[in-house]
Amino acid sequence: MLLIKGLGDRIRRQREKRGLKQQDIAHALQISPQAVSKWERGENAPDISLLGPLARLLGVSTDWLLHTWGEQPDVFEATVFTSGVKGAAEKSMHLDPRNFAAWANGVFAAVTSAVLHHDGVPVKYLGDQCLCFFAGEGQQERAVRAALLACEMTAEALEIGLSYGSVYLGAIGHADYERLDIMGEAVNIAFLTMNWASRHSKSGMAVTREVACGLEGKLHLGPEVSAVFPELEQAVYVNELRGLVQDTRRIQWS
Repeated sequence: MLLIKGLGDRIRRQREKRGLKQQDIAHALQISPQAVSKWERGENAPDISLLGPLARLLGVSTDWLLHTWGEQPDVFEATVFTSGVKGAAEKSMHLDPRNFAAWANGVFAAVTSAVLHHDGVPVKYLGDQCLCFFAGEGQQERAVRAALLACEMTAEALEIGLSYGSVYLGAIGHADYERLDIMGEAVNIAFLTMNWASRHSKSGMAVTREVACGLEGKLHLGPEVSAVFPELEQAVYVNELRGLVQDTRRIQWS
């Protein structure tokens, strides 16, 4: 889990050093002053998408902010969660951009709420797709539960891929526009697993062998499949995700 010890105090000191009020930060980031107050009291941490803009307001780098999060290394083991929506490309052709954005934001709200409910970290949104990660104790089960909850929270047919492996978390992009992102083979495999699920999984969800083995006996899975992707030299072993064994709210797939 990302640690926030000391982050709030440094945000407060840097804000005061630049002569800014909490309301100034809130207005610039389009959030509530109460949210900024909670950051500075150490009760909460900024959403990962806000760290870049916050760093620019405070006149520091995102690395400066990231390093205040304590012992969290920049490379660590994580369960990567990717989601998309079946038929999104076709929908984008029949809706004007504003209406498509409103539709996508509705889906993102549901997926993000499910991820946050299980202590995941939303990283970024790409078209109809969402990239998140889970770290720390119980991360794989939390990611699976978030996937199942996301499917329950929206009427849209979601496509979800889960993978496990090492990821890099750090600032990516031009110094003036950089933002935190995660990178690594596990991220690429999660997106490929999501694409496989969209074509071959009735539930729309799939997990890699690493996730399945980490939760052995706890998941309702389809048969393991050796999936070959032109982007990778080696096959990826994936299973359709159908639910949790002990979950009485298990979704029934026809």
